[in-house]
Amino acid sequence: MKSLAIGTLLVLLLLPACVFAANSVVNMSHYDLMRPDFVAMANEGIVGVIHEATFPRLERDARYYERQQAALAAGLLWGAYHYGDATNPIGQADHFMKSVASARSSIRPEESGKRHGVLLVLDFEKNSHYPGGTMSVAQAVTFVERVKERTGKYPGLYCSEYRLRQMLYGPGATSAHRQILTNCWLWIANYHAEPRNTAPWRTWHMWQYCGDGKCGLRPRSLFPKSIANIRKAERNVFRGDNIALQAFWRENAWYP
Repeated sequence: MKSLAIGTLLVLLLLPACVFAANSVVNMSHYDLMRPDFVAMANEGIVGVIHEATFPRLERDARYYERQQAALAAGLLWGAYHYGDATNPIGQADHFMKSVASARSSIRPEESGKRHGVLLVLDFEKNSHYPGGTMSVAQAVTFVERVKERTGKYPGLYCSEYRLRQMLYGPGATSAHRQILTNCWLWIANYHAEPRNTAPWRTWHMWQYCGDGKCGLRPRSLFPKSIANIRKAERNVFRGDNIALQAFWRENAWYP
């Protein structure tokens, strides 16, 4: 009996972290042209949606508000991200928060009287298709500090695994920059394997394993590429179960 217990423990330790995680977050933007069925998403196990709110240069995502209303009506948690560029990071942060707050102000509270929080994220990837250039590490630090100053919360930081290491340990990045950015929770992308190189974070909080139909992971039962009526979805795993995800969202959300 003792040897069986030890063997079971060893098997559990060798399993990837995603086996014990919740595959229940979808991210979207105005590039998703369909009308998403958020009720179907909820019925298929999705708990939260993170949508682009703003992008270069100081633009608002035209589909953000209507989708926020529909997702909240379906009982889903809501998040917003800003796609960063190389222009004034304080101006970007202020525009992002103003856009999120103005959309949020017309949303009715839950029946319990509680306000709906918004999980905030800085999309810190290479800017290859918007004007304004690519945000530097120093600019990212200024952006997240501005968000913390005005909301009391650090946003999440989204980046691919390769680019995260390239930027945070490349020219212009300092240990002070890295220390500040670790106040943000880490949302990391890797379409081929569970992320391992997460320094200076100990580990990832959320992992995007699929985007634009790209996903090299199997089995499909654990790593589906679609959800509801979205065939090529952007899907994410949270490190923890759905109860932990809901608690994480409440703790890190902004309540404008």
